Amino acid sequence: MLCQRCQQRPATVQFTKIVNGQKSVQHLCEKCAREQGTFFTAPMQTLDFNHLLSGLLNMESSPGFSPTPSQARCSNCGMTYQQFTEVGRLGCPHCYESFAGRLDPLLKRIQNGTEHMGKIPVHAGKQVQLRKHLERLRQELKQAVAFERFEEAARIRDQIRSLEEQLESNRG
Repeated sequence: MLCQRCQQRPATVQFTKIVNGQKSVQHLCEKCAREQGTFFTAPMQTLDFNHLLSGLLNMESSPGFSPTPSQARCSNCGMTYQQFTEVGRLGCPHCYESFAGRLDPLLKRIQNGTEHMGKIPVHAGKQVQLRKHLERLRQELKQAVAFERFEEAARIRDQIRSLEEQLESNRG
């Protein structure tokens, strides 16, 4: 798209103005945008995701903040928290544990939680939930047998059979 003002250079700035409820949008090149008004007297800056993330990560004043020394290192990959704020990516899965004091409040603020729940497709959701429940029951059955809680094991076994029958009837 060409600049709407000079019709010579590519438009790189979208200038939106709302006056008395009337919205007007202009697509301008950088030069015309600077000439347009005082909003563009400072040098244009591009949006840098790492810089944005770094601002979110420096949360010393956030509620629930647990200080992690800035030079704390991941015992597995050696990454420091400072490196993480610069790069915007953790080095390995162990970094989550190493920097938990700072990551937990951040993840709660960004994602409303710290556990990955995943998504289940609507059309297959019931089947997936039944299979997950069945797998949990099988683990509980193993534990009950290992600790010789045979009455509990018999109850769990019956639940497993019932769920397996339910899964079979849903397939057919």
